[in-house]
Amino acid sequence: MRKLIAAINMTLDGFCDHTAGLPDEEIHQHYTELLRQADLILYGRTTYQLMEFWRTLLENPSEEKSMNDFAVAIDKIPKIVFSHTLKDIEWNSAKLSNKSLEEKVLELKRQPGGDILVGSRSLIIQLMKLNLIDEYQLCVHPVVAGSGLSLFENINDRTILKLLKTKTFSGGAVTLFYEPTNEKTTDR
Repeated sequence: MRKLIAAINMTLDGFCDHTAGLPDEEIHQHYTELLRQADLILYGRTTYQLMEFWRTLLENPSEEKSMNDFAVAIDKIPKIVFSHTLKDIEWNSAKLSNKSLEEKVLELKRQPGGDILVGSRSLIIQLMKLNLIDEYQLCVHPVVAGSGLSLFENINDRTILKLLKTKTFSGGAVTLFYEPTNEKTTDR
């Protein structure tokens, strides 16, 4: 069975905001390698539209090689987008899901192949509630945003995670690799 990996950047105070992190060459290289090792990535509409930025670097490369490498990797990986409002998708490597998130993910996990990534906060929350995430890779940036979108917003059950490993970046960010223990409790 394929593994579903939730990989996302966040601040020390738990907010997901693509403008709050401190992406540098090392972090771009890390995510480029993650994309190269996976077979597929899942996005919600908002994150998909934000990620379309990387298509512009294919046409007008950056002076930073790590950004260009990431642009190539994100362009190449197949993407499935979950949206109730998008009708068309122009990115050649992307397609809209015609099934519910739960139904599509269960179908994908049963298929042969490599890891499936999910990089959208909204999808991570939904998949966490469905107990379908096999691993969390939380890249915590040394920033306190003060406000924003909380990664674990509206999660009401206590979820126990087991730390598998960590990866520290020279700029101060740390990726925490966790797997769920599947122990949940609603007692507070």
